[in-house]
Amino acid sequence: MLRDKICPECKSKGLVQDYDRAEIVCSNCGLVIEEGILDMGPEWRAFDSEQRDERERTGAPMTYMIHDKGLSTEIDWRNKDVHGRDLSPRRRAQVYRMRKWQSRMKVSSSAARNLAFALTEIVRLSSHLKLPKNIREAAAVLYRRCLEEDLIRGRSIEGMASACLYAACRQCRVPRTLDEISEHARVEKKEIAKDYRYIMRELGFNLPPTNPMDYLPRFASQLGVSPAVQRKATEILKEAIDRELLSGRSPKGIAAASLYIASILEDERKTQREVSDVANVTEVTIRNRYKELQDELGLQVEI
Repeated sequence: MLRDKICPECKSKGLVQDYDRAEIVCSNCGLVIEEGILDMGPEWRAFDSEQRDERERTGAPMTYMIHDKGLSTEIDWRNKDVHGRDLSPRRRAQVYRMRKWQSRMKVSSSAARNLAFALTEIVRLSSHLKLPKNIREAAAVLYRRCLEEDLIRGRSIEGMASACLYAACRQCRVPRTLDEISEHARVEKKEIAKDYRYIMRELGFNLPPTNPMDYLPRFASQLGVSPAVQRKATEILKEAIDRELLSGRSPKGIAAASLYIASILEDERKTQREVSDVANVTEVTIRNRYKELQDELGLQVEI
C-alpha cells in the first residue's frame, strides 16, 4: 500500500508506517500524511509457527471441493468432553445421534447429495492422476455450474464429473488424455468424450487445442532426461509450431518425437520403446513424427 503513495510535500516515496502512533510519516521531511490508521492484523503475538497455529481463531479456508464449501460445523468423532475425559455411555449415545442427524442434514436435498457424490469422484480421480489442488478446485467449480444450469439431468454423475476434470486439466494447461482419465474412471471413454462436448457446447466454452509444449515437462521428468534435453526438445517444438507442422498431428506424438530427437542430439539416447511407454503412444507414431520433423526441419540425426 505504501509503495503507491508519495509525500505531497517533498514528493518522496520513503514513507514509514508508525504502528505506535497509528500514523504514516514521510522519512524525508517528517510530514504526517495519515493518522488514526487501523491495524488489520491480529491483536495477539506469536513467535513461531506452532504458536501462531494455536492462537488462530479462524477455521480452514473455504473450498469448492466440499459440497457445503467447508462452512458448516462438525461434531468431532472422538467421544471426549472439553477437558479430554471420556463421555459417559448415556452422553455418548446422545452425541452419536446428534452426529448422525447432522450428517443427514448436511446433505438433505437431492442436489446436495448429487454434488457430494460428484466431488468425491473428482477427488478420487485426481488422486489417481496425481493432479494438483487448483485443478480439483477448477473441476469442482465447473461441476457446480453444470448443476446450476441443470445439465446433469439424464446423465451419469461419474461421466459428468470425469468430463469436468478433463476440461479443468485442459483449462489449467496440465493436460491429461481421455485414455488416462477413462483408465481410472467408472465410465467408458466414449461417455466421457460425449459429456465433455455437451458441457462445452451448453456453457459456451471454447478451449484451444492441447499444446504439445504442455506435455514436455511431464514426459521429460518421467524419462529422467537432463534439462538440456528438455530445452532442445522445446526448441524443436517451437520451430515446428512456427512452420505450422502440427496440423492434424497428435500433440502427444509430436512431443514424444521431439524428446526422442533431443535425447539423441544431446547424447542421452532413449529408445523409441522407452519414449512410447512414457507418452502412451505407439512406436510407429514416434517413428512417423520423428521422420517428419527430421525432413521438415533439416535435422541431422544419427540413430
